Amino acid sequence: MSTDPTKTDFVTIERTSYRYDATGPAVVDAIDWTIPRGEIHCLLGRSGCGKTTLLKLAAGLLLPSEGTIRIGGEALAGPSPHAGFVFQAPTLLDWLSALDNVLLPTSLKRRPTIADKDAALDLLERVGLADFATRRPAELSGGQQSRVAVARALVGNPDLLLLDEPFAALDALTREELQDDLLRLCALNGTTALFVTHDIGEAVYLADKVAVMAAGRVTHVRRIELARPRHRDMRYSPAFIAACRELRYAMDGAAAVIRRPAA
Repeated sequence: MSTDPTKTDFVTIERTSYRYDATGPAVVDAIDWTIPRGEIHCLLGRSGCGKTTLLKLAAGLLLPSEGTIRIGGEALAGPSPHAGFVFQAPTLLDWLSALDNVLLPTSLKRRPTIADKDAALDLLERVGLADFATRRPAELSGGQQSRVAVARALVGNPDLLLLDEPFAALDALTREELQDDLLRLCALNGTTALFVTHDIGEAVYLADKVAVMAAGRVTHVRRIELARPRHRDMRYSPAFIAACRELRYAMDGAAAVIRRPAA
């Protein structure tokens, strides 16, 4: 699948660095990256490589030490109103129903209307939870809780969805089902997404483009030439396996460079 020349860059990360203090090392180091509207990009890397920090910068939850991040041409100066965020854990409120958890972003701004509730119920139906709207988190499985978290991030119809390893704690089959749910929802709404993962197969299955990160830098870039919509049989295709192999070698090479002692 080639790059669509009609797409415009929606997320622009320009020479962006982040340090926890002014004299400390860069956790994110001079990153340049662009995401065209409607594409899904994945940040792939080992723990501690800086990928989650870069995701938080793209959300406006952190501000860059250097550089600029723009969404839709507007420089971020705080949390973006255009973005929805899905964390590693579902972070649902135990005393609220699934429906009320989905409505939480709206409830924090104003009293939800009937139209808001209908939209939330529609999202729960789209993630397969139409019959679970009144259940509380303790009555839901881990996969169901993750579906509620994705629906909550989408309830405001954000232009950008940011996801920080949201399926990492789930079993393999549930994880694959949720990947398909995510792809379907993003395609339905034309949502742009930036997804953080350490799982190579997940990155290849979801992404239009993958960035391998190590020591705060992008060390390798791979365009994923798989047709959309994606389907499970693609996971066994030569093209899928070749992409996974290249990215694994890239991650191994980046790790070797990091571990190499200075001359």
